[in-house]
Amino acid sequence: MPTIVLTTEIPAPPEACFAASLSVDAHTASMRRSGERAVAGVTSGEMGLGDTVTWRARHFGVTFRMTSRISAHDAPHRFVDEQVAGPFRRWWHEHRFEPVPGGTRMTDRVEFVAPAGPLGRLVEWWVLTRYMTRLLRTRNEWLASSLSSRA
Repeated sequence: MPTIVLTTEIPAPPEACFAASLSVDAHTASMRRSGERAVAGVTSGEMGLGDTVTWRARHFGVTFRMTSRISAHDAPHRFVDEQVAGPFRRWWHEHRFEPVPGGTRMTDRVEFVAPAGPLGRLVEWWVLTRYMTRLLRTRNEWLASSLSSRA
């Protein structure tokens, strides 16, 4: 199973980073390029434990829907979102927030499994891991920029 670990330094306190990372509006703004938008569940504002959101987005020229739930929530240190319906056999995303001098170290850990058995495993390693890492970096750069401009 592929695992992505990405660390981002953000010049804002953990509380602000935590809240922004749970914001449907911030996620939508950061993923504007793929047309990602919330179409069901929590469609605006900050999500909390047990909340679900269904995203609609276009990736690789195909429109996808994915519903995820906040399955763990320990403000302002950690939360987890997991796919409950969608294109992956498994999608688990842990967000951690650690205070550091000058702001927050945000660490994303994503574990995922593509559908389609052996073919899916090839796609995971050759395409999806790089693509998902790039999407996470884009999102995190947007968060860092947005939060640093508020500081």
